[in-house]
Amino acid sequence: MPFRIIASLLLLSFIACTAPEQEHSKLTVIFDTDANNELDDQHALAYLLSNGDVFDLKGVTVNATKSGGNIDEQYKEAERILTLYNLSGKVPLLKGANASLPEIDSLPQDGYEAIDFMIEKANEGPLTIVAVGKLTTVALAVKKDSSFAKKVKLVWLGSNYPEPGEYNQDNDTTALNYLLNSSIPFEMVTVRYGKPSGSAAVLAYQSEINSKMQGLGPKADQSITGRHGGTFNSFGDYSINLFEHIHYDGTPKARSLFDMVAVAVLKNNAWGEQKQIPAPILMDNQWQERPENNRKITIWGNFKRDEIMADFFDSMENYELVSTQKMEPNH
Repeated sequence: MPFRIIASLLLLSFIACTAPEQEHSKLTVIFDTDANNELDDQHALAYLLSNGDVFDLKGVTVNATKSGGNIDEQYKEAERILTLYNLSGKVPLLKGANASLPEIDSLPQDGYEAIDFMIEKANEGPLTIVAVGKLTTVALAVKKDSSFAKKVKLVWLGSNYPEPGEYNQDNDTTALNYLLNSSIPFEMVTVRYGKPSGSAAVLAYQSEINSKMQGLGPKADQSITGRHGGTFNSFGDYSINLFEHIHYDGTPKARSLFDMVAVAVLKNNAWGEQKQIPAPILMDNQWQERPENNRKITIWGNFKRDEIMADFFDSMENYELVSTQKMEPNH
């Protein structure tokens, strides 16, 4: 074999051995949240922001549900969390739906920024919408662009399925039914109040928040004023404050981190159980099964509380920030 060929082969072998490992593929997501409702939205967003090795966060969109004020209040709370992570102005934050369907049909400008942003990012490549509030904005994106449903996957935190009711669901049942009858890949991360099989069972105890969260997360270059007052420059300290100003039923004092579970099962699908079913439909706020329906959705339940909470605390302590995004002038 000629010397030059041997030398070339040796050089290629050396390059292959010394080149850094290719970065594993990240999951591209948009986080759609009613950020000022309760305290689980804030913890879900912080968890996502702390897992930049897993998620490529394209942006955060907010919607307004019955608690937590109007769309401006939801926006302010999401901006507080981004500021604590030194990501305000570096990760797009956009306003989605303030009203709900069908009322929003007569309000064509409501939520348009987030709707157009979702469609734009879906056109760039595979995208998962992690929705932890009402589904109005996502439904409007599907309605506006018929190709949108083919380009994204929807992971929604909501519903007591197969039982009726649940906060996110009740805020816009019309949007939920619209999406159940669409072709968008749909995964439902169930809530199931008071039952061990839903995300309601993923509890964070105030005592462990107080003992573990102090000072955790990045040190913010700019402090925030919390929604309950006070000044904070780390998410960990703000977390403690949120748990101080929330209602508790019974003892020991604990709150479900519902929304965080939707992020957790995307990070590690072994932290829950999933099954496919024919897509049901809501009629008079009761679930109706449609066994002959060819359209299938995924139902999540039976979540591993201890593993999820352990990873949350580890992520807060050993965070890896999501990448900043190129900001368009209108974002």
